[in-house]
Amino acid sequence: YCRIFTRCGLRFKPVEAETGQIGGSFSHEFMVLAETGEETIASCPRCTYAANVEKTEFRRRNETPLSQFEAVGRAIEKVLTPEKKTVEQVTEFLGVSPRDLLKTLVFETERGPIAALVRGDHEIDEKKLRRCLEAETVQLASESTVERITGAPKGFAGPVGLKVPIVADEDVRVQRYFITGANEKDAHLLYVHPGRDFTIDRFGDIRRFTPGDLCPLCGEEMRTDKGIEVGHTFKLGTKYSKAMRALFLDPEGNEKEMVMGCYGIGLGRTVAAAIEQSYDADGIIFPMPIAPFQVILVPVNLKVAPIRETAEELYGKLEEEGIEVLYDDREESPGVKFKDADLLGIPLRITLGEKNLKKGLVEIKKRRSKEITLVKKEEVISRIQAMIAEEMAQGAL
Repeated sequence: YCRIFTRCGLRFKPVEAETGQIGGSFSHEFMVLAETGEETIASCPRCTYAANVEKTEFRRRNETPLSQFEAVGRAIEKVLTPEKKTVEQVTEFLGVSPRDLLKTLVFETERGPIAALVRGDHEIDEKKLRRCLEAETVQLASESTVERITGAPKGFAGPVGLKVPIVADEDVRVQRYFITGANEKDAHLLYVHPGRDFTIDRFGDIRRFTPGDLCPLCGEEMRTDKGIEVGHTFKLGTKYSKAMRALFLDPEGNEKEMVMGCYGIGLGRTVAAAIEQSYDADGIIFPMPIAPFQVILVPVNLKVAPIRETAEELYGKLEEEGIEVLYDDREESPGVKFKDADLLGIPLRITLGEKNLKKGLVEIKKRRSKEITLVKKEEVISRIQAMIAEEMAQGAL
């Protein structure tokens, strides 16, 4: 897959990804890097680690976050927070940092409701939470369920006094005091100490990646990019062959289950991603390997006999050499033809003009670099072949 997408002239990353409903033990998505991408990927600038943010792992920082609530032995203190439900509203009202808050979210699982805790500057990743709980289903509880369990509307839930299992993110372990919901409308609690004021039943990696988290392989700070998924591979193992009795005989005659993989490339998405990654104000800039045509032949004025004759001769020779050429034989002005050639993004443009032809010259323009070269008419085919080979070799990037 890497060779295929490299040959297509794309800038891409293979990233670790969730297996989803297809299942299996491991999968990779192939992401074309583009600002318009629908997926967010995390990657390390130092090593090769890259993953979809849903799958991203990261090292925990060793330092203990500083908090103005670090007050040994300080008892819980309730404070009124009228209509202050969100992290932004509470932090602004109390004049604190989001990391001083402990968010409490109630989820429904097949074994009943649970409460999940993350710092105020983090978000819960439901897929990680499901893995941590070893649950089949995990979904955010309804407002009525939250109120039934906590005694308060959404936005004021807290872990103190809850009668459901509590799971917390690993970053909660290193901070001693938090602000939490009071399980009471329009109220929060200050100086809440995990372990003293409530019990955490399980710690785990349940939060989403945030830019600046540390690479799990080398410890470098990771960054995020946007990407367009163009391919996906799955390591299925024997999941399906076991269920379907897809067997083979080994050299000793023993029945063995086939080890399977699943592979897919989105052809339409690959072309669309190439365009999103490679364009300018004038239009598309197709990489040579996936361009619909390698060359566009533009005669300036077909009413001029030498131009028409040369165009037809060149068109025939280009086709004979197996070069994919589009012949613009429309009766349009040169400006319209040039504009359309740029818009279509065909890598090489051959322009036949009366002035140059009188000198025995033909103009070749590269779409990407806009470099213009004048060559002798009899050398056009060989120069075009050389340019195609060069751009094919480097993916036109």
